[in-house]
Amino acid sequence: METVNKNIPKAILNNYKVNMLRSKAANIFIHAAGWLVFLGFPLLFMNRTQHGSSNNLRILSSPYYWLFCLTYIFMFYLNAWVLVPRFVFKKKYIRYGIIILLLSGLVYFLQPFDNLLGHNLLKNPNLNNPAGTSMMQPDSSSPGLKNLPFGPLPHQDLRMEDPLLKPANRLLIIHQSGNIDLVALFIFIIVIGLSIAISTVQKWQVTEQMVVKAQAEKAHAELSFLKAQINPHFLFNTLNNIYALSVTASEHTSESIMKLSNIMRYVTDEVTEDFVLLQSEIDCINDYIDLQKLRLGKLTKLNFTLNGAIKNQKIAPLVLMTFIENVFKYGISKNKKGVIEIKLDVDDGKVFFYCSNTIFEKSASNKRKGIGIANTRQRLEHIYPGKHKLEISTNDDLFTVRLEIDC
Repeated sequence: METVNKNIPKAILNNYKVNMLRSKAANIFIHAAGWLVFLGFPLLFMNRTQHGSSNNLRILSSPYYWLFCLTYIFMFYLNAWVLVPRFVFKKKYIRYGIIILLLSGLVYFLQPFDNLLGHNLLKNPNLNNPAGTSMMQPDSSSPGLKNLPFGPLPHQDLRMEDPLLKPANRLLIIHQSGNIDLVALFIFIIVIGLSIAISTVQKWQVTEQMVVKAQAEKAHAELSFLKAQINPHFLFNTLNNIYALSVTASEHTSESIMKLSNIMRYVTDEVTEDFVLLQSEIDCINDYIDLQKLRLGKLTKLNFTLNGAIKNQKIAPLVLMTFIENVFKYGISKNKKGVIEIKLDVDDGKVFFYCSNTIFEKSASNKRKGIGIANTRQRLEHIYPGKHKLEISTNDDLFTVRLEIDC
């Protein structure tokens, strides 16, 4: 899996990493739980057919138990990690079918289930004789057999002797000719089917992760483009205001240049980050409002209030400045009275922003559907999905913006 571009916004990158970790943790948990159940199934089955406290230890020490378990574990991951990606996903079905037939032949030869069941049952002398006595063991107290020092009679058929009385064969006898282990073949089919299903699901997850990565990179490109649009747009309007002051030879021209310098420093240095301190954004707002006050006449009334404790909260840069810029752009008239109101409340990790201005032209609201507000709306949807509320209304000759952000 390729690594994610480091330039992707941190909010999107964090979501991507969390999804990756959750997916990996879920896969590990499912595999671990599944194999624990699989490994424990023979123990439960043998305990139902045998009695004794040492049965589990004897089964675990049996080579046939590990032959049974490791056979299916090996075939599961061989199919899921090698065969399915190389043949099924590449539509090489004939080769895949031949390999599966060969694997089924291997299961037929190994007979893992019959060997596990048969050898462990034969090793329990109490299964067929709960009383603990052997049916084939000669009674030494019998008068006819008591005085036979040379063992059984010559005419006695040794083939009828109880296999429990024969010396143990240390060789691992696997295949019994003429026997078909149907249960082992059935388990093989189930394991192959599950491995195909899990491999398919994992491929789907990888594809989904690639889609998320592509969307994250697209979102980053869009945000970079939106910032590139907003910054020149904002600076262009501010420079127009300073030009108007310089033409009229205002004494506040130098002060306005200093305010603009602070704003440009903020825009060029800090706006490059995905998130900035809320205090930095508020400082920029204060400088901008002070800059706009220099050109306000007596007909326009400005109310700006700031409430709440500002600590180390962070916010997307210029997300509030766009609305404030539009308030001053469309809420000032040389001939009519108007009111501009800006409120900013900070409380418990939330930012409540409100601004309104008088509408002087009926077409003014339509002009606001340009670069600034449209781009800010998109930025909010990208950076604060499900964590913001934006309401824009034009009632009672007032253009109103209400914005709530979870920082």
